Amino acid sequence: MKRKNTGFSLLEVMIALVIFSIGILGMAGLLMLSVRTNHSAYLRSQAGFLAQGLADRMRLNMPALWNDQYNLAYPVAGTPSTCATGCNIAAIVSRDSIAWSRSLTQLLPGPTATVGCVLNPGALVPSNLQMLDRAPYDGLCTITITWSESSLNVGAGANFQTFAWVFQP
Repeated sequence: MKRKNTGFSLLEVMIALVIFSIGILGMAGLLMLSVRTNHSAYLRSQAGFLAQGLADRMRLNMPALWNDQYNLAYPVAGTPSTCATGCNIAAIVSRDSIAWSRSLTQLLPGPTATVGCVLNPGALVPSNLQMLDRAPYDGLCTITITWSESSLNVGAGANFQTFAWVFQP
């Protein structure tokens, strides 16, 4: 007596389709995690580039650095001066701070930053701080950048990331 196996191949196809669908959903979840992690790394890189940019601006204006004029909370608002007739030290600090603040807000979500430069104990401030004076700064500066980024934990909302850099200009 022969048995008739009808519908057996349809059942195999449906089970294979379910297993394949579960695999595709797992791959989609992995792709989403990869995109979030990549974006987080991108923001961290931007914070590093921004800190380096401000440090370079500070090194180019040593008299202002010696006088703690870059020790500010960022972002700062305002319109940078054009310095059509030449800039003084304060105008350069203002222009640098405003330009850097614009970059900060364009490249990072919800950013805040602080800069703090502290002279080493016993350091002597040079008596003649002219625009071309390049006396090396005898102290340490700290640039701290904080921004908001979406969490890698789905449903956890935003969290804050901080990049802090201590350097000697």
